[in-house]
Amino acid sequence: MIWNVDAMHRTVGERRDHGKELRGITPRAVHATWSPPSDRPDPVSLITSQNENRIQRLVPVRHWRMSQSAFSFYRGAAAVMASDLSSTPSTGIQVQLCGDAHLSNFGMFASAEQRLIFDVNDFDESIPGPWEWDVKRLAASFAVAGRFLDHDAATTRKATQRVAEAYREAMLEFADQKTMDVWYAKSDVADVIEDMEEEGKKKRLKRGQEVVRKALSHNSLKELSKLAYTVDGRYRIKSDPPVLVPLRDLDNDDPEALEEMVRETFESYRRSLRPDRRILLDKFTPIDVALKVVGVGSVGTRSFVLLLMGRDDQDPLFLQIKQAQRSVLEPYLSPSPFENQGARIVHGQRLMQASSDIFLGWSAPIDGNDYYWRQLRNWKYSFDVAHFTGKEFHRYARPCGHALARSHARSGDPIAISSYLGKNDTFDEALTEFAHAYADQNERDYREFMAAIDRGDIAAEEG
Repeated sequence: MIWNVDAMHRTVGERRDHGKELRGITPRAVHATWSPPSDRPDPVSLITSQNENRIQRLVPVRHWRMSQSAFSFYRGAAAVMASDLSSTPSTGIQVQLCGDAHLSNFGMFASAEQRLIFDVNDFDESIPGPWEWDVKRLAASFAVAGRFLDHDAATTRKATQRVAEAYREAMLEFADQKTMDVWYAKSDVADVIEDMEEEGKKKRLKRGQEVVRKALSHNSLKELSKLAYTVDGRYRIKSDPPVLVPLRDLDNDDPEALEEMVRETFESYRRSLRPDRRILLDKFTPIDVALKVVGVGSVGTRSFVLLLMGRDDQDPLFLQIKQAQRSVLEPYLSPSPFENQGARIVHGQRLMQASSDIFLGWSAPIDGNDYYWRQLRNWKYSFDVAHFTGKEFHRYARPCGHALARSHARSGDPIAISSYLGKNDTFDEALTEFAHAYADQNERDYREFMAAIDRGDIAAEEG
């Protein structure tokens, strides 16, 4: 059993007492400490060990994307931090982890009710584990990104501390709410924008409308103009190697075998959907499929984009098919109860998100790999962190910390976690110290990674 059901069924008072008792076992101040253990694995070896089951011609692209900055490296080095987190103290309270909760893995998307909401949006590493691991990865990401973006030390420190403060204060709110209220809690984009803005009401309204406009434009029809063209009145996906390659243009693979694999995977995926959503999916006809490179850490894993058409050629639907590997956290935790890694990711996402993509599903193993499916674009939009002012960067920490707390409260015990965290800033200060110490570690690892590239030990190729 993953969850301690007996603990969840204790009285509110018992759960609060349990959280306070944990302070004596794992004092909040100990979370400040980061010191690499003497047997710490080589970070470059951990990264390259992930390349074995990837498309080998894309591995140098992965390395190149990770090489662009210490922050890019951090984004692709979830496996390194997973190993490091396993040696850090924790209370033992379990939640469903995102597993890769850095600041670029939060954003906007359409809820099932077609509301624009803000939430965690990447679950490739999702697995049950200690709540502290997600919070530490998120806080450290602000420390790493703040340095990369040249924000001054005070601003970066304030943003990092605000992550912990927002998480702690949100968990306190959820600890006082009824169970169903926690489950249905959502972060509307309008509230997130208001949290981040300091200008007058008219300016806030104008900027908020611009953000919403951009998000709403990120849909399948816009992707159609970017990714496809017409041949004899029929849409086909463009070729833009190595980032986007239709299956018909793959030289080193058997296109017909790949298309057959996608067809089989599609039927398996369809069965993973709820019956009403199968009926909706059946209104669309598959048209074309291509290999598409995405992200930083995911580069080299098999990722496809499938174009489908509805009533006419102006009614497209793009689905993304992503290879699902074992979570990088699993070696340090109990094994996932899901043998199919696509199912693991989907169930993790549904558990953590307030409202998930209606086409989210998975398929049975094909070609020895598991896959999960989702819409390529359903109003997905991320704030452009690279262009944030220092104040905006600082304010962005609050919605991220709040969203992560809400995700953890759905699966874990918000009363015990909140009681452990308390109402003062002891944990906030400790997490800030950890985040900056780990940002130093990330910079050391990045230098080792770049040295390996310079020596020719690993290949890096622009893409």
